[in-house]
Amino acid sequence: MSQFVRLLHLVDSALPTGSFAYSYGLESSLTFGLIDTPCKLRNHLYAYLQQVASLEIPFINSCYLLPEYSDEMREMAADYDALLLVPTLHRASIVQGKNWLKLLATFYPEAKLAEIINWFGAQNLPLHFTLSFALTLRRAGFAQTDLQAVFLHMALRDQLSAAVRLGFLGPLEGHQLQHDFYTVFEHLLAAHAGHDYTQATRSAFMLDAAQVLHEDIYSRLFQN
Repeated sequence: MSQFVRLLHLVDSALPTGSFAYSYGLESSLTFGLIDTPCKLRNHLYAYLQQVASLEIPFINSCYLLPEYSDEMREMAADYDALLLVPTLHRASIVQGKNWLKLLATFYPEAKLAEIINWFGAQNLPLHFTLSFALTLRRAGFAQTDLQAVFLHMALRDQLSAAVRLGFLGPLEGHQLQHDFYTVFEHLLAAHAGHDYTQATRSAFMLDAAQVLHEDIYSRLFQN
């Protein structure tokens, strides 16, 4: 129980990992009319969570299953990098990955987390947030199943936080939606909890298109 409480602290939105700076396409979707009703927002959130589960959870699983600093892990990291086709998303993922590792290194110095970023540098591979998240918490002794759940929690929380900051939802509405969407977590986790990175899929290509459009917003609140 104490480990799970510590994990909840680590994924608290108040910690400076940089997630507050990105909307992951939500701002451009609202600006260009792709989302203009509460129903469309619900559809967006479900599609977003489906893609997080189908793409990110398999890579989190592989970060736990593969030997550290192995050829298999290098191939996994290269595949993840190749999947991030949107430039702003690619940059955001690297920034968050570095921020996360620095944060965890201050909390868990005994885990020697600097070795992770040194290895990625030696392999000439960027350390993306999903991989940084899973590899550091694996070393810090957290359970794989707990990571799967809190990763989905972070994805949902950050989208709803962005919607509130953009003025599309009120805070109470946002928390009500967050409460409602927890009911789909079990289904999503059951569908992907046993997958490794070779089974990862992108399932919501309109989300990528919306993130590309972000560059065309004249005045924007979020970097992505």
